[in-house]
Amino acid sequence: MNYQQTLAKLTRILSDQYSEAELILKAEMAMKIKKIKEQRNAVILGHNYMEPALFHTVPDFTGDSLGLSRKAAETDKDVIVFCGVEFMAETAKILSPEKTVLCPSQKAGCSLAESITAEDIRQLKKQFPGVPVVTYINSYADVKAETDICCTSGNAKEVVESLDSEAVIFLPDEYLAGNVAKETGKHIIFPSKGKKINDNNLDVQMIGWHGKCEVHDQFTVEDIENVRASHPDVFVLAHPECKPEVVNASDFSGSTTEIIKYIKNNNLQKYLLLTECAMGDNIQAENPNREMLRMCAVRCPYMNQIQLKDTYNALKLNQYEITIPEDIRLRAYKSVERMLQIG
Repeated sequence: MNYQQTLAKLTRILSDQYSEAELILKAEMAMKIKKIKEQRNAVILGHNYMEPALFHTVPDFTGDSLGLSRKAAETDKDVIVFCGVEFMAETAKILSPEKTVLCPSQKAGCSLAESITAEDIRQLKKQFPGVPVVTYINSYADVKAETDICCTSGNAKEVVESLDSEAVIFLPDEYLAGNVAKETGKHIIFPSKGKKINDNNLDVQMIGWHGKCEVHDQFTVEDIENVRASHPDVFVLAHPECKPEVVNASDFSGSTTEIIKYIKNNNLQKYLLLTECAMGDNIQAENPNREMLRMCAVRCPYMNQIQLKDTYNALKLNQYEITIPEDIRLRAYKSVERMLQIG
């Protein structure tokens, strides 16, 4: 799209979110990014949690973290710009070691990914020898390297069941672990960090970890009940990083991609999203004839750091390049590859 087409699109779908002056500036910056993207033979990935003006203009692909990394690996581009947080860009580097991978923000962290270290996993493996380790894809490369197999929020149950093991270590999201434990019928325990469990008779079926996403942690059952009281016909969709009791009180739970597909394929006239609010803005822009209830103003502080200008600067200055030691990358790749082999 040229400048006029880009501005027209932004005005059509985002005029309720930005002023006219802001839309003009956003469209101009999008044109600069597209120009330098061609010059550098780059591909731009936009996570579902990116702010709307970025999400709907410059990405070649939009979606969830693993799906984007896989698509980028299939391209012939020299540079990958991952508009998402650092662990997502790391996954792209794990799958595309020959490419330059850039993350537009120097401080694009994640409360969940930062809740666990590689040393934490080594200690857990000592405490529970022989128990396979499943690690959520929302983790750093050195953590993935200590893992037997990765999972996504969409395939976590399938990955756990594929191991055919009585006991499983599931890291690091305690709520996702709790939701998977319920789905698989496993009893779950959460060892205290640095403290060894000495009860040899303990029924250990799933070992979790006290990590959480600071955004999804904010949603409660009371939130749902309050909304339903005013809107009894609302359909509630929750991400599985929400508390198990919140997921249980919702009508549907799934990954960001699954939530988007569900809304697209079902005639939901009134719905509530329990996930990062920029994704709600992006969905609303594509479904203007449906009523999305705006209960929250919960933005991921890390995702929110990445705007169009940051994306431009990443390409122009080649800044915030992702590097992973090769021995760690290879071990992390194996854990991701094992997951991909089961679907």
